[in-house]
Amino acid sequence: MKKAKILSLLMAAALGLSALTGCGGGSAQQQGSAGTQASDSAGGAAPELTLIIASNSTDPTHMYSYGLDKFKEVAEEVSGGKIAVTVHKGTLGESESELVEKLTMGAADMIVTSPGFMTAIGVPEIDIFSLEYLFDSFDHWEKCVDGPFGEAMKQTISEKTGNQFRIMGYWSSSVRDVYAKQAVQSPADLKGLSIRTQSAQVQQDFFKGCGAIPTTVAWGELYQALQQGVVDGAENDYTSMSLKEHHKTPNGKYISETHHDYTTRLFLMDGTRYDRLTEEQKGWIEEAAAAATAEEREVTYRMFEESKQKAIADGAVVTEHADIDIDAFKAIAVPIQDEFAAKYGMEDLLQTIREAAE
Repeated sequence: MKKAKILSLLMAAALGLSALTGCGGGSAQQQGSAGTQASDSAGGAAPELTLIIASNSTDPTHMYSYGLDKFKEVAEEVSGGKIAVTVHKGTLGESESELVEKLTMGAADMIVTSPGFMTAIGVPEIDIFSLEYLFDSFDHWEKCVDGPFGEAMKQTISEKTGNQFRIMGYWSSSVRDVYAKQAVQSPADLKGLSIRTQSAQVQQDFFKGCGAIPTTVAWGELYQALQQGVVDGAENDYTSMSLKEHHKTPNGKYISETHHDYTTRLFLMDGTRYDRLTEEQKGWIEEAAAAATAEEREVTYRMFEESKQKAIADGAVVTEHADIDIDAFKAIAVPIQDEFAAKYGMEDLLQTIREAAE
C-alpha cells in the first residue's frame, strides 16, 4: 500500500478517531507543556541519527511518558550519543490520528497509538485486539503479544501496509472497566443505560449484547456528559478516568471491575525508515524499544493500583472484580470473538490466545 493512499485514508478517518480518543491528555494546566528535547550528543558532535518520538498524552505521569523517556535514555546511552531523540508528549498532537498522519508524512519517527486506525487503511484483522474478554489478565496478555500471536500480527500489519508500519513494542493502557451512575455486576445491570464506548464495531456489538446503548462522546467532552447526565456511564481504565476526574461525576461514581478489555497499544516506527538504517543503528533502536516497553508496562501495572486507590479516596464506589458475573459477560463476548475470527480466517490465532490462558 502506497504512502499517499494510506495518508488519504487516514485523513478521511481522522475526525471520527479524534473524537473517540480516550487514553491520553492531562489536566488543563498540563496541556501546554513542551516535549522533552533531544540532548546534545557526546563531545558536542552532531549525532548520526535523530529521532522524533511522540504520544498524545500531555501528562508527564502517564505510562506513555515513562516509556518514551526510557527510550530516549537508553537509545542515547547505548549509541554513545550517535542517536539523539526528541520526545513529544502531546505537543505533536493530542489526537492519535494526528500522530499517525505525522508518522506517515515523516514528521515523526516513532509514535504510541491504539491499533484501531488500521481498520481504515485496510487491516481489519487489527480489530482482534478490540474483542472484549480476549485476555484474562496482564500475564495472559503479555504471553500472547510476546509470543506467536504477537509475531503473527506484526507480520500481518507489515504485509498489509507495505511495511509502512513496524511494531517496535506492544504497550498497554491498562484494563478497562465500566463506570456509571449505578453498580454493574452482570449484563442485566447495563440494560437501557447509555454507555460511552470505543468505536470498534466488535465493542459496540458487545455492549449492545449486554442491553446497553453504545454512545459516541468526544473524550474531551465526556466529563461534562457524565456530569450533566448526557450519558449514564462510560468505560475506561482507572488511570485515564481518574486523570480526567470522571469518577467525581454523578454518572461516573460507581466503578465496576468488569475488566472487559486488557488494552493493546502499539509503539510504531515507520518501517521504510527502519529498513534504511544500518544494522548497528537497528540494534540500538531495538534495545531502546525493548527497555521502553518493559518500563511502560511496569508503570501501567503499578498505576492501576495507585489510580484505583486515588479514585476510592475521592469517593468512588468500587465493585470488585470478584463480585462481577464474568461468566455472564463472557457468554456475550465469546460468540462475537468466534464470528470475527471466522470472518477474517483467524480461528487458529484465536485458539492460540485461548490456549495461552490455560
